[in-house]
Amino acid sequence: MAVRRALVVGASRGLGLVLVTELDRRGWEVIATTRDGEAPREGMRTERLEMTDEAQIAALSDRVDGPLDLLFVNAAINQGNLPISEVPTTMFAEVMITNALSPLRVLEGLHDLVAPGGTVAVMSSEQGSISMNVEPGYELYKASKAALNQLMRSYATRQEGDGRTKLLIDPGHNRTRLGGPDAPLLPEESVPAVVDVLEAQAGEPGLQFLDRFGKPVPW
Repeated sequence: MAVRRALVVGASRGLGLVLVTELDRRGWEVIATTRDGEAPREGMRTERLEMTDEAQIAALSDRVDGPLDLLFVNAAINQGNLPISEVPTTMFAEVMITNALSPLRVLEGLHDLVAPGGTVAVMSSEQGSISMNVEPGYELYKASKAALNQLMRSYATRQEGDGRTKLLIDPGHNRTRLGGPDAPLLPEESVPAVVDVLEAQAGEPGLQFLDRFGKPVPW
């Protein structure tokens, strides 16, 4: 059986670090990206990428050889719990560029590295679900994830028929720098379930928005 190859963008800490660790444990050949190029795990191939920099995305595409069985973009920021009327324009732009625009630029820039039948996945959140937004708080973060989901839908529509599985993954509320110290889940608990979903969905057509148990998240 051929070794499966994955490129994970945003692997320096938190969910991304646990993700590359779990893929490696399962025998995947992993290429990780970090902003400073520091390897998240000893001996793991690591490439430098600041994903908000288009030139760095293009350079990464030149350095990485395909085919990949999995391209996974894991990166997001949260700038606090402000009502949208109090969010400075610069903060709005920074969060939207990081959480919505840049992941899709990565997918577009690295798309051709993914094998037909491979998987293109992005870490999303149930907070990007419009129908589930029934509690106040974190308006900018929610909007950025909703924008991410919509842009992923547009990407999937444009790339329909390319033979690749496309996934938006909600890993649950995890105890990370972004999720905060009081979150109910540890990445070591949720990420293995996420990888189960990635492996189970490989080869499935179309775009799905799934939680860590493989169940659909309402749009």
